[in-house]
Amino acid sequence: MNKTEMEHVILVGCQLPFIDDDRFHYSMDELKSLTKTAGGEVIATLTQKRDKKESSTYIGKGKTEELRALVEEIDAKTIIFNDELTPSQLRNLVRLLEVKVIDRTQLILDIFAKRARSREGKLQVELAQLEYLLPRLAGQGINLSRQGGGIGTRGPGETQLETDRRHIHNRIYDIKKQLSTIVSHRERYRKRRKRNQILQLSLVGYTNAGKSTLFNRLTNAETFEENLLFATLDPLTRKMSIPSGLEVLITDTVGFIQDLPTTLVAAFRSTLEEVKEADLILHVVDSSNPDYESHENTVYQLLEDLEVNDVPIVTVYNKKDQQLADFVPTSQGECIQVSAFNEKDLARLKVEIQQQLEKEMIPYSVTVPVTEGKWIVQLKKDSIVHELMYEEESNHYRMKGLISIDHPLQSIVKKFNI
Repeated sequence: MNKTEMEHVILVGCQLPFIDDDRFHYSMDELKSLTKTAGGEVIATLTQKRDKKESSTYIGKGKTEELRALVEEIDAKTIIFNDELTPSQLRNLVRLLEVKVIDRTQLILDIFAKRARSREGKLQVELAQLEYLLPRLAGQGINLSRQGGGIGTRGPGETQLETDRRHIHNRIYDIKKQLSTIVSHRERYRKRRKRNQILQLSLVGYTNAGKSTLFNRLTNAETFEENLLFATLDPLTRKMSIPSGLEVLITDTVGFIQDLPTTLVAAFRSTLEEVKEADLILHVVDSSNPDYESHENTVYQLLEDLEVNDVPIVTVYNKKDQQLADFVPTSQGECIQVSAFNEKDLARLKVEIQQQLEKEMIPYSVTVPVTEGKWIVQLKKDSIVHELMYEEESNHYRMKGLISIDHPLQSIVKKFNI
């Protein structure tokens, strides 16, 4: 979409007493970035400080009048509020302003609808959109009669939704049934990987922290990467070799964000289950972002919500080449500073990954007859090998390394144990 085709948007924010100035400004900047990602051009921003939200129109009466005058003056087509509006607030604002009104939640849902590629991703987005729209249909009348496209209209056919609530309930039931089938398939696949003891890593982080770029550089994959929020939606898993030669699986996940819509947290919980099953989490943080500390806390809070409690975490402070002058790592655990475009940094990161994985393994030392060479090949493939020597006198291979404590090859290790 080029600039001339972009939808003209007014952003509206309300700063409440518990929100400090920095957090409020970052939140409004993020809303602007979200709007750009959705294909909108912000031409005006209206903010207000209030002790509490106005129950009927979110912002005060005077500010609503000011907003109406601004809409007429600059001919804006869309107004986006930096919060989730109640059904009655949405209904009243549409009636008073007579233009399309959407909130932060609907904007994020719209971006997810735009980004979803897999069948599961599309179903999850549609489910979240339907659950969001259902209580708000009464307030969408003017919106729906005016919109033939644009921000907030991707996904299910909203005009039909308004006229047939029963259809929505049936569709929600149908989607949940399809998703449960997909989830059961993934669980079987996950169990098979666990049974084969393939080590798994998960990349997590705030949206636009550079996870997909890092994922591509580590795996030589070609996933979508761009300086946009939610560039990646569907999780991708690829193989990656660590310095010892051991192959592990690494998964790129959807970016986290402050105030992620609850409908989406629920809908994407099954996708993020991959994180719970990981042997190691790489928490990617954009060290060039002034709000990096808040981003870190958001990710940790969501991991806690997902009950990810006992998986080791390495914090990867990315974009080292663009780092803030006063940047200070805030992670209490293991951390490393890298640029995804620096080969030496990537090599250091792989060494760090190997060292963290080794902490969860136990040592072995075996002598394997030449006639049993297939086990040497298997151990090289499924363990971290530190030493491999051929002893001519005994016609044996001496091998030392580390292996997962419950790996199926433990029986072979015991058989050839020195």
